[in-house]
Amino acid sequence: MARLTRKESQARTRSQLLEAAGKVFADRGLQRATVDEVAGEAGYTKGAFYANFKSKEDLFLTMLDERFGKRLEEIDRVLESGASVQDQARQAGQDFTDYLRTDPEWSRLFFEFAVQAMRDDEFRRELVERHRAIRARIAEGFESHKETIGGEPPFPAEHVAMMTYAMGDGFALAQILEPEDVPDDLFGTMLAIFFTGLAVMTREAVAQP
Repeated sequence: MARLTRKESQARTRSQLLEAAGKVFADRGLQRATVDEVAGEAGYTKGAFYANFKSKEDLFLTMLDERFGKRLEEIDRVLESGASVQDQARQAGQDFTDYLRTDPEWSRLFFEFAVQAMRDDEFRRELVERHRAIRARIAEGFESHKETIGGEPPFPAEHVAMMTYAMGDGFALAQILEPEDVPDDLFGTMLAIFFTGLAVMTREAVAQP
């Protein structure tokens, strides 16, 4: 077997630490989970952890970056499908629901870290920076495909992105608190209603002299 290069070895260590952190955080929760436990679960020492991450929060941000990247790929795929506004909305909703279902502990972990951000200004700034980055990408994608709803909407694309983002957070929280009362197609229906209404408002705005 070929020996790993230093770069390959470090990448594998980071990947294993990230995978271990997901398990430990899900089992122990953010506050009770320790760096020693994460490192031990991955088969490394605490020194290996700090060689790759500054803190639990730093590790979480790396996990978040990976997940945001995958979500943006899904959103780009839907926007470029050429489907109707309702079909795009329902597909985006289904993709997000599937994403939550495949890693059910992630939403709970995300909200735990969001609460932590309220107590830690530096971490909050890092978290907000990532939220703004993904909303900007969503707004950019929406702006480049606005013909789907009939033209220039009566609201800035950034506001549309914020609205859909907020709906996604609310849906994720509802699934945590009341999973038995949240149908799998609910988020897709929410998005379909939202974007259908936005299309109507856009057509009315375009028709005005």
